[in-house]
Amino acid sequence: MTGAAQPMTGAAQPMAGAAQPMAGAAQPAVDAGSGGEGASGAVALPVARSAVPPARCAPDAPPPAPEHTPLTRRFLARATLITAGLSVAAALLGLVRDQSLARLFGAGRDTDAFLVAWTVPEFAATLLIEDGLAFALIPAFSKALARRAQGAPGDPVRSLVAGTLPRLALAFAAVGALLALAAPQFVAVLAPGLPDPALAVDCTRLTATCVLSFGVAGYCSAALRAHRRFLAPAAIYIVYNVGIVTAMYALGAQWGVRSAAFGVAAGGCLMILVQLPSLVRQLCRGRTAGPAAGDSAEARPTAVPPAAEDSTRARPTGAPAATERPTRTPPTRTRLTTKYPAPTPPPGASPAPKGSAGAAGMDVALLATVLLFALCRQSQVLIERFLASGLTAGAISHLNYAQKVAQIPMSLSTMLSTVTFPVVARALADGDTERARSRVERDLVLAACLVLLGTAVVVACAPQLVGLLFQRGAFTARDTAATAGVMRVYALGLLAQTLTGVLVRSYFSAGRATWYPVSAMAAGVVATSWTGALTVGPWGVTGIAAANAAGITLTAVLLLAGTGRRGMPIRTGPLLRELSRPLRAAAVAAVAGGLVASWTSAPLAGLAAGGATVTVVFVLLGRALGAQGFASAFRSVRTLTGRLVHAVLR
Repeated sequence: MTGAAQPMTGAAQPMAGAAQPMAGAAQPAVDAGSGGEGASGAVALPVARSAVPPARCAPDAPPPAPEHTPLTRRFLARATLITAGLSVAAALLGLVRDQSLARLFGAGRDTDAFLVAWTVPEFAATLLIEDGLAFALIPAFSKALARRAQGAPGDPVRSLVAGTLPRLALAFAAVGALLALAAPQFVAVLAPGLPDPALAVDCTRLTATCVLSFGVAGYCSAALRAHRRFLAPAAIYIVYNVGIVTAMYALGAQWGVRSAAFGVAAGGCLMILVQLPSLVRQLCRGRTAGPAAGDSAEARPTAVPPAAEDSTRARPTGAPAATERPTRTPPTRTRLTTKYPAPTPPPGASPAPKGSAGAAGMDVALLATVLLFALCRQSQVLIERFLASGLTAGAISHLNYAQKVAQIPMSLSTMLSTVTFPVVARALADGDTERARSRVERDLVLAACLVLLGTAVVVACAPQLVGLLFQRGAFTARDTAATAGVMRVYALGLLAQTLTGVLVRSYFSAGRATWYPVSAMAAGVVATSWTGALTVGPWGVTGIAAANAAGITLTAVLLLAGTGRRGMPIRTGPLLRELSRPLRAAAVAAVAGGLVASWTSAPLAGLAAGGATVTVVFVLLGRALGAQGFASAFRSVRTLTGRLVHAVLR
């Protein structure tokens, strides 16, 4: 895996080198620390011309580190392609994992017990890898990288790691140990009507180890993404699912469903190991390069005095020994003003010591708010399983399988915001609010188009999807019908899930604590609880899925309504008008695809026909309605397709 992480590092290097001639050609006398526009969001203005031409700079000046170079569409396309490819591979392995669980253990008492224990890695992934911890750490690392680029003494990145990682790891270990000890009480509270609580307790104690492993893996992912390294973080769920599937087939005959819980523990360790070599390389490079590795104001090229240069320069025979050029004193070089003011700390906040981890941007209040937000969001799963535990055996399993398949479009649509979140955080750290706002608005439109296309496919082809993926072994046709019905209702909340995932990043990307997202998510959780309690009686698991969709929709509406005053100043009116176009196209496409998919009883043929119909109708209607997200999507597809063809044919 160490070798696999290397191409991403190498891919970023040519872009850094390509940026240098442009800066030197446009402003030969500008200090190397200014870097032009883009490296830190600053606008470089003309300064006094230096007496020493650029050719006289020391040839051993190190190039800028990739995390300090200007971003280009080529880099974002490459990073998105890597993240998309590995995320699709991880999603497919996740389906293999769920298929293996269904085939080996069915949808009954054993799987219900395991899925109660599965709540632990679900929560840990959301809190420590995907949302919570990343929302606090990526802005912190972005600020540390910005301070390193500005020539701060020492290495702010390594100071941040030294000041935060040991404490966080100790806290993760303590929480995991406490959860293992309190596993019987945890199961009793979460699923009081479970038929086999002892099995759930055993599985919970095994999965409790992932609190530590997921925490450390999430820390590594946040640090690498802030350094613009996306290969290793995108590969963590691949090795995680490989660990679970391997454990189920190797140990399932002796341990039963406990083998899946052991696979969770083993997969968590693999998530750390796959990222560790890349992270160590980044930290070691910071140690050897220091501020000179970035576009620091203090990392100037070394000027060679004219007299000293002439004394050592080889001259043709007969050339005069004296130089005609007068000696002038080089002017002082300074970094000039930025286009947008840099963010200021909240009122009343005391400044951290320079060079400390706190100065790099790690905020305890921010960490508390992002973890509470992620906890509230993931608590919807607790509510669902609590309500479903009193239903017939297999209800929790039907909810789980439906949710896993229905959320694939949402996971794929938010990959772009995963790549661009460090970009937004770095733009705000540099004070470039306009660049951050434009990036978030583009992400919202493009992610909405992608998730609506996936939603239409899920609604139109739900029975075919479930039958093709799960109906084998102990998973019967009755299970397929129940899971497909739940999945269609789940899909109604996918747009809100995507908007929530993108919008909340805009609130936390500045690296400051804000309680509004937590309040919005808490309101959605309350709506889910009350709606589920009212609908579980007459509608069963379908009512629980409807409650989930209603609660997350309320959260998305509140987050969008609060952007102007409490978060990124997003233009809400134009955004809503733009989102209405693909929404209408998706509604029509889902109806047309469902009709075509029902014409055949073969799951594969129905899925192919229905999916093709949905795609054609959605694209044609979207283009006819003038959806701007389609143009961005087509440009991205053309760029990625061209790079794939070039990589294959060269």
